[in-house]
Amino acid sequence: MAEGGGRKLVVEVSNARNLMPKDGQGTASAYVMVDFDGQRRRTKTKYRDLHPQWDEKLEFVVHDPEALASDNLELNVYNDKKNARRNTFLGKVKISGSSFAKLGDESLIYYPLEKRSVFSQVKGEIGLKVYYVDDDPPQPVDAPPADPQGPAVEKKTEATAEVTAEKPPEEDKKTEEKKEVDEPKKEDVKAEEKPPEEEKKQVLPVTALSSPARQPHHSHFRDLEIKLLASERAGVSYDLVDRVPYLFVRILKAKHAVQEANDDATLDRFVFAKIVIGSHTIKTRTLRLNSSDWDQVFSFHKESLNSTFLEISVHEEKKDGDAITEGASFGAVSFDLSEIPKRSPPDSPLAPQWYTLESSSPETEVITDVMLTIWVGTQADEAFPEAWQSDSGGLQVHTRSKAYLSPKLWYLRLTVIQTQDLRLATIPDSKSHNPELFVKAQLGSQVFKTAKIPLLSSSATGNPSWLEDLIFVATEPFDPFLTVSVEDASAGQPVGNAKLHLSTIHRRIDDRAEPPSRWLNLAGDEARPYAGRLHVRVCLEGGYHVLDETAHATSDVRAASKQLSKPPIGLLEVGVRGASNLVPIKLTKHGASGSTDAYAVLKYGQKWARTRTILDQFNPRWNEQYTWDVFDPCTVLTVAVFDNSRVSGAGNGKLVKDSCIGKVRVRLSTLDTNRVYLTSYPLTLLTPFGVKKMGELELAIRFTCTSWLSLIQSYTSPMLPRMHYVRPLGIAQQDVLRQTAARAVAGRLARSEPPLGPEVVLHVLDTDAYTWSMRRSKANWFRLVGCLSRAAAAARWIHGVRTWAQPTTTVLVHVLLLVAITWPGMIIPAVLMFMSAVVAWRYRRRTGWSGGPGGMDTWLSCVDRVSVDELDEEFDDVPSGRSAEVVRGRYDRLRVVAGRAQGLLGDLAAQGERVEALLTWRDPRATGIFVAACVAAAVMFYVVPFKLMVLGWGFYYFRHPRFRGDMPAAGFNFFRRLSSMADRIL
Repeated sequence: MAEGGGRKLVVEVSNARNLMPKDGQGTASAYVMVDFDGQRRRTKTKYRDLHPQWDEKLEFVVHDPEALASDNLELNVYNDKKNARRNTFLGKVKISGSSFAKLGDESLIYYPLEKRSVFSQVKGEIGLKVYYVDDDPPQPVDAPPADPQGPAVEKKTEATAEVTAEKPPEEDKKTEEKKEVDEPKKEDVKAEEKPPEEEKKQVLPVTALSSPARQPHHSHFRDLEIKLLASERAGVSYDLVDRVPYLFVRILKAKHAVQEANDDATLDRFVFAKIVIGSHTIKTRTLRLNSSDWDQVFSFHKESLNSTFLEISVHEEKKDGDAITEGASFGAVSFDLSEIPKRSPPDSPLAPQWYTLESSSPETEVITDVMLTIWVGTQADEAFPEAWQSDSGGLQVHTRSKAYLSPKLWYLRLTVIQTQDLRLATIPDSKSHNPELFVKAQLGSQVFKTAKIPLLSSSATGNPSWLEDLIFVATEPFDPFLTVSVEDASAGQPVGNAKLHLSTIHRRIDDRAEPPSRWLNLAGDEARPYAGRLHVRVCLEGGYHVLDETAHATSDVRAASKQLSKPPIGLLEVGVRGASNLVPIKLTKHGASGSTDAYAVLKYGQKWARTRTILDQFNPRWNEQYTWDVFDPCTVLTVAVFDNSRVSGAGNGKLVKDSCIGKVRVRLSTLDTNRVYLTSYPLTLLTPFGVKKMGELELAIRFTCTSWLSLIQSYTSPMLPRMHYVRPLGIAQQDVLRQTAARAVAGRLARSEPPLGPEVVLHVLDTDAYTWSMRRSKANWFRLVGCLSRAAAAARWIHGVRTWAQPTTTVLVHVLLLVAITWPGMIIPAVLMFMSAVVAWRYRRRTGWSGGPGGMDTWLSCVDRVSVDELDEEFDDVPSGRSAEVVRGRYDRLRVVAGRAQGLLGDLAAQGERVEALLTWRDPRATGIFVAACVAAAVMFYVVPFKLMVLGWGFYYFRHPRFRGDMPAAGFNFFRRLSSMADRIL
């Protein structure tokens, strides 16, 4: 926002569709009432129209631009009854301030009208454009001249005010009747309780409210102020982790008495400061004596301190040729650690002080002072992230803790329609040339092609048409061009190409309006500067959520367009406390021992968090806390632990990759709200030789709900944005776009500082989840069997009742059958009550009641039920890098498994074909028997009462075994004898 300027919110009410008739004659006279920040505006009334068109612009003053994201805009639609006391409610819309767009980024959005209560009858939608505008600040005037017309203007203003105040009562009454809105009783009570001053403020003109002179606040430099959000303020408390004490030393600069001489010898002197505490000896960077300040912060972990005194000294650096040595000392100052003050946020930082260095040589008369400050704090100190850290390798960039944001992703849809006036290149053997044309589009490294279409003739009269969509993943900031070319597949050469600037591409958020089409002039070679033109339609789809994660581990389902975002429903806080019993990852030269430099990566939504790297520790303690806004409870938090291979000296200049130690997923829907889960998760790693336990990860998780009603409503809302359902993408297309999006995210995060390696990003996103794996196939099969096991158990129980395995149970079932037949209206309520009672009883035994939310399950993953060769096949790349014999053996094994699946599919198809055989007279005798049986059953059901029929069938089904034979039933035999199409397959 401009300095000194104001901000106003603009609401453009376009139209409404399919409103509910409320006037008793099948129509409605609708108007819109908009409320924002104590201000109210209304549109005109559109009489007797269920599809009203307003096209009105309403403006509101934003009193506090900083709180705009937390404000709400409420819009109510009413049916205007001229002489009635109350106007009829037609629907409402509530829009969060976080979805307001800036002028230039707005678009027309249709919001469905919502109910005000359970008994409201509402339907339809309303089209709105909501955006904010920043007014230019007033021009500064150093010495404003005396305006002779100033008093006259003031007098005129006062006179205008008097005229307004002295308006006749009749005119005031008419004005009030015109602007009065007779709403439901509750809203009338609220309106009556408003003080007269507030009502006068609401009827003021918009120009008066937006005047800077009338605003009770000042907005100068508001855009330069940075305030913590609610989620950030909650995360500063560090209440989920242990507060670890650190000794902080901040050295700013040194002052030497020789500087006053200012001679050439003094200017060439280089100095540095040295900190000595026990076994720790740290140096600052070397600076010229009268140069800029050091301003460096050093932090020492409490457990690493092995001395009770701290010494800070200043030394001169000597250069002897290429060798650099430590020169004379200007003196030192010592501190007792027991006398160092303690500080913790939100306390203000300690002010630095000058300390005089005591020289070890009594003959030295030069006085040197150093400015520094020392305190004892925790990892929550604001100086800790950028400080030199004793437990994470000092100032190494690859060991710092950082937060990353995934790039904003869009789907780019290119619809290829047709070509016209094509001019093909001359081919020597043109008689046998039958052109087959296709369109190829390229965005960055993504290349997609349309189907091949033969040209009607080699002349320019053929106009091939495709009407085919090509979808790309576009990453902000966008690539400059989208290249589109028409190529001849038979000749193997291009016909012409064109480029599209992505900055000029249309953006849309729904499917209600097609993007505008355009003709692209194709440029050929030098002989054909103009090669024809191509008709396309291209747009950036903001109504989709770009999938970059697997469906079972997604952490964000919001649409790409900010205007479709909704307010968060809660806050997720995660404390990464530490890990324990980690195995060595890096081996020493002799292989006798090893080390582990571990760090954790957390991913939820668009935010990634990386803890600092703890060097050479098998039990690292990070004690770092992060927060995320939650927009959907049915999402997953992913935490992975890696070994840092990019620390100093690793790789010797070669490309190195961080090794994975383990991964944990936590689904937020399994967490209780406002409860802290402190859990140790096992870290397991799947290798080609089997599963290996790598240690344990200790996490503290809390899911805080800010709106319980929104949390419950989210369970009934669609999982993905609307565009995924009205214009769905294919399964194969989704998989290709998901892989492309994951690579785009990995590429962008790899260019951060410090970089987040592509192997880390791809592992967290689980990009290999849909590759072939015998282990995953077995796991999915056992999951299906587990789901059907309860149905199988119920079938076994019914069979036991039918065979009188437990006579008491069978007698009780007969009694229940009699009760159900006598009072049939109690069947469904009794079943539902029984189900609710059983489920409620299991609440105390639910997963995670005594411990925490479950992590990775090795038994469910079938890591112990597969062979080593099957695991090696899972880790094999595509194309395979194994020998021909190994690949042949795996192929034969796959053929055996596929043969079993093929037989199962054939059996399922045969059952369906037998049902069809009853209706198609494929077996005339069987179909005749079926028709006769249907006629006999119809007569029986007509003659015999239905209750008696059901009772007789129940008693017959549960009859004693002595009255039942040991052969299959006649109906089963009849069904098995029906013919299928299996005998007609070659």
